[in-house]
Amino acid sequence: MEIRNRSTGAVTTVSQFKAEYPNTSFPKQITTEVLNSFGYDAVLNGAAATVTAPYGISTRSGVEEIDGQWFTKFIAGPVFADTTDDDGNVTTAADNEIAYKARIDSEVAASVRAERDRLIAETDWVVVMAKETGTNIATAMKTYRQELRDLPSAAGFPHTITWPTKPS
Repeated sequence: MEIRNRSTGAVTTVSQFKAEYPNTSFPKQITTEVLNSFGYDAVLNGAAATVTAPYGISTRSGVEEIDGQWFTKFIAGPVFADTTDDDGNVTTAADNEIAYKARIDSEVAASVRAERDRLIAETDWVVVMAKETGTNIATAMKTYRQELRDLPSAAGFPHTITWPTKPS
């Protein structure tokens, strides 16, 4: 639980608050009355910001007072800005956003490929058994495995995936 000092506006945890008063015996549950007596207010959990997938995130952005109570405040992000490196080279906000989206796409693609590889590996025994016994691999199994291999070239990859159904 977080609390807010009325005089400074600083937000702290109850543990940090208790540590500031080492010679004070506090009840196990800090009440509103105790907080009032020390000039603090409870900070309640605010609603997360509404974001657009797959790139949006809800980011904590301080606290805000609503109808006399304090709540954690969230904003939709990420928020991009121009940046300057140690050599004075400037990267624009637009370039930072492109790099961010590329990183997200890469991470999601790697995750999808790992799941795809796991699903293919689950059916490897069918291929091995067919080769060992000299039998044909069922068309449905061949199609399933090919659809899994084709996922990275499918429309919407990597964020919109329609997984093929494994044949029985």
